[in-house]
Amino acid sequence: MSGRTAAGFAIALAVVVGSAPVAAAQDAPDPAEVAAGWLARQLVDGDHMTTEFDGTAYPDHGLTADVVLALDAAGVAQESAAAATAWLAANTTAYLGDGTTSAYAGAHAKLALVAQAQGEDPTDFGGVDLIARLTSLQAESGRFSDKSEYGDYSNGITQSLAVLALTRDGGAPDKAVDYLLSAACPDGGFPLLLEQTTCVSDVDTTGYAVQALVAAGEDATKALDWLEGKQQADGGFGGSDPTPGVNANSTGLAATALAVGDRDPSAAIAYLLKRQVDCGGATATRGAIAYDTAGFDAATAARATTQAIPGLTGVSLADVTNDGAAPTAPTLTCTAPPVTTTTTTTAPVTTTTSAATPVDNSDDLARTGADPAPTAALGALLVLAGAALVFATRRRPAQ
Repeated sequence: MSGRTAAGFAIALAVVVGSAPVAAAQDAPDPAEVAAGWLARQLVDGDHMTTEFDGTAYPDHGLTADVVLALDAAGVAQESAAAATAWLAANTTAYLGDGTTSAYAGAHAKLALVAQAQGEDPTDFGGVDLIARLTSLQAESGRFSDKSEYGDYSNGITQSLAVLALTRDGGAPDKAVDYLLSAACPDGGFPLLLEQTTCVSDVDTTGYAVQALVAAGEDATKALDWLEGKQQADGGFGGSDPTPGVNANSTGLAATALAVGDRDPSAAIAYLLKRQVDCGGATATRGAIAYDTAGFDAATAARATTQAIPGLTGVSLADVTNDGAAPTAPTLTCTAPPVTTTTTTTAPVTTTTSAATPVDNSDDLARTGADPAPTAALGALLVLAGAALVFATRRRPAQ
């Protein structure tokens, strides 16, 4: 079991109990490690992730980077992490921009974090000096902005990622940290969209901002207070439009921030564990973390799992590393339930039936068929963001 998961949070995978026998886990390994194992197996050709839109699968650099960081946070599957890192290094231009007419701040920051976590040189990653390019994208105000003919897709997550990457490289510029601090809304949370007339706090952005502020040695008390105030009765957190419902992505980011900020993430972790597919699910899906209570959906599970793993481990982007990580990851091995046969004899009974009453299986981990709305929203945003891939979670796969 990975030492990266605090002992208090090392909760074994629950067995779904229903009317029919369900296979039981054999010596269930750490939930984060099992999730990482499932995630590693989703890499196309063993080295990158894709996002499908309108029937076509496109390489997803941002999600691939998130997978590497999640595997590092779990402390396993380094053979897969190394392959994905090599793929990212060999395909930088499509994600970063050419560095002259186009350059995306969030992409540079995220790849710098991948390089740092993987023990690579962020000043020479795929032949690109990520640190120098990122620094060049900082405006006089301290904000990191994109350079592109398609527009500026930078946002609150971009700023947080940049502060994190530069802090790891020796220290973020004071102006960059001050700009992030100044972006906070009056209620203490942080907005996705910067410099708007109305400041709207966002759980996902605040999750990243807390990590950045703590890494930079700044006080994140108000942001953490706001975040705790957004936690729902079931322990989960919701996002913003177009996915405001409680979900694993937002909950994972919030759980990480709570742990980093010395607040209690246990309820958020419990929510995430309830979303994890266990022995009640199909073999190929075991270990994955579903987006929400609707259950496993291949269209959303990969992104949900990448955000949930750091939440389970409490590992900040400021500290995530592959040091001491295992080359492979465990799988959830389940034993088949014993088969028993009983014979009963009853007298014929005549009954009158009406329409069946639906059974509420909303919390069954193996259920499939999630609402396709988040997937449609993701596709639309990918088109709008183009090469920038502006958002960092399932609805913002960019950065």
